[in-house]
Amino acid sequence: MSKSKIKSMKSKVRIVHLLEVPEFTGTLINWYVEEWEPWYGSGGDGDAESDLRACCSKEALPICLVAIDSTNELLGTVALRPISVGSELGVGPWLSAFLVGETYRGHGVGTSLIKAIEEEARRLNIVEIFTSTNSACQMFKRRGWEAYGSSKSLRGDVTVFRWETSTEI
Repeated sequence: MSKSKIKSMKSKVRIVHLLEVPEFTGTLINWYVEEWEPWYGSGGDGDAESDLRACCSKEALPICLVAIDSTNELLGTVALRPISVGSELGVGPWLSAFLVGETYRGHGVGTSLIKAIEEEARRLNIVEIFTSTNSACQMFKRRGWEAYGSSKSLRGDVTVFRWETSTEI
């Protein structure tokens, strides 16, 4: 990707519900399998296609959002689900399946996706949401998420974060 395209990306990122762009489902299935191979790969218990198809709603969990650019290129995705890694703590719902295409990382796409899920939670009158991560801790802290606990995933230890929808974004 050219530097000029990356520089202008922030202003041109559009966040939409997956149900509005179902043509991205196949690519997202591949992304899920590549990123979370222990769960969605051939030896895992997950079913990426089934999980994504379940997320095609605007009014009830689970929902899935995708980030696309002005040329309709898929940049990233995030979901809001009732359960995720960390659900054993007895809390939820969960920001999960948070993934930005490798080429687009570090250019604001992830922050845009987190903000969009926060807005969705507010729209749905959800009081608090949680997430678990081992790689994006600083991004969530910058958005005002608080460390809540820890859990284990198939890839190792994760930090669980909590965010109240009354928090300014």
